[in-house]
Amino acid sequence: MPMSIDSIIARIGGADATARLTGVGTEAIRKWRQAQAIPSRHWPAIAQATGLSLQDLQPTPAVTDRPSPLAGGSQTGSSMPQARPDGATAALVLADGSVLWGKGFGAFTPRPAIGEICFSTSMTGYQETLTDPSFAGQIITFTFPHIGNVGTNALDDEAARPAALGLVVKEDPTEQANWRATSSLDAWLKQHGTPGIAGVDTRSLTLKIRDGGAQTAALVFPADGRFDLDAIAAEVAAWPGLEGMDLAKEVTCAAPYDWSEGVWSWPDNTAAPTGKRRKVVAVDYGAKRNILRCLVSAGCDVTVVPATTTGEQILALKPEGVFLSNGPGDPAATATYAVPAIRTVLEAGIPLFGICLGHQLLAQALGAKTYKMERGHRGANQPVQDLATGKVEITSQNHGFAVDAKTLPDDAHVTHVSLFDGSNEGLASDKYAAFSVQYHPEASPGPSDSFYLFERFVTLIDTNGVKH
Repeated sequence: MPMSIDSIIARIGGADATARLTGVGTEAIRKWRQAQAIPSRHWPAIAQATGLSLQDLQPTPAVTDRPSPLAGGSQTGSSMPQARPDGATAALVLADGSVLWGKGFGAFTPRPAIGEICFSTSMTGYQETLTDPSFAGQIITFTFPHIGNVGTNALDDEAARPAALGLVVKEDPTEQANWRATSSLDAWLKQHGTPGIAGVDTRSLTLKIRDGGAQTAALVFPADGRFDLDAIAAEVAAWPGLEGMDLAKEVTCAAPYDWSEGVWSWPDNTAAPTGKRRKVVAVDYGAKRNILRCLVSAGCDVTVVPATTTGEQILALKPEGVFLSNGPGDPAATATYAVPAIRTVLEAGIPLFGICLGHQLLAQALGAKTYKMERGHRGANQPVQDLATGKVEITSQNHGFAVDAKTLPDDAHVTHVSLFDGSNEGLASDKYAAFSVQYHPEASPGPSDSFYLFERFVTLIDTNGVKH
């Protein structure tokens, strides 16, 4: 009797051990779980390591017409069901064969919105989440049930347009009830061409992602109400996944620009504080606006440059410090052009600070490696410990890749760790004036636990900066 894929992976020692044994990435292991099959070329190595027979490794027979544990009219099977529940106008089609029916809102989908399905545990800030460029290529499941209650307004955008492909919620979005609102969530989504689906059992969907890892999904909200689920399932199966995908080029700015707004405060709104200013170049791999505001409020004059800007071009701007922004996609793919630029800056002695993708790229520039996480960290309740002080910060995070701390060189050290799973959350170089964190100090869920990092960057500039 063939064993299930999960049982085989568990017998080997988990997804990471299986990836090392077979010489593939953890994203490939996730796809094996989705397909419930291991490519035959890996059978000999697995059989030798586990003592299983080749018969044990044969794909398990497809199960048809088996009800899914997910609510909301979900179904699974090797042939996608064509019927839909009464009143359903949208569907979420998962790579494992599940179909979650619901009510569409926001914009119709001329073509299925296909990407990685993930979940966010944040209880506030849905607009900031949807416009965070780090969510490019992803469909967001919100675990908090009250989405839409504060409406939307232009000041809360983290970028010019939503980066997320769509959103999944349990309840129909509520009408806005906030004095700052200028538009409803539904109207805002329509304006930006972003679809949503309501009526889904987001608790069960979140558990599925948590236990089985992120998987590919399609959000479908057709204007004509017609669903070709077999064709959609084929598109989902063909989507390559985020591993190996460079999305920074898709969300970066088209040309350099200056940023002068500071953090919002009463009554001066976003005015920059007075006092000494430091010239900082921010490399935009998908920068959130509030990061730029924090840099200004910490005492920096900020020039933002595109992700593909070379090290020589950065140095030509004569910066006193360089900032590496957050962003989406696989850091190993973005590193092909980002790492040479970062190394040029490091060798020039310019102080450097990175956040999220910028953290991962700095690690690669120092010689470390990154890997695809099974679930990732997304939400505003992530505890991180500063190893130098022992203090715990409540942080906001959004990342599906992480730095492998074991691969850091001898002249770099870990500064922060996740108290959820022990993964790397920060590093510093002992050779260069450079440090970075995986989480988002600008998002302020603490609310101000992590602002000291921007002040640390300014201090680094003042004590180690190169004067031009």
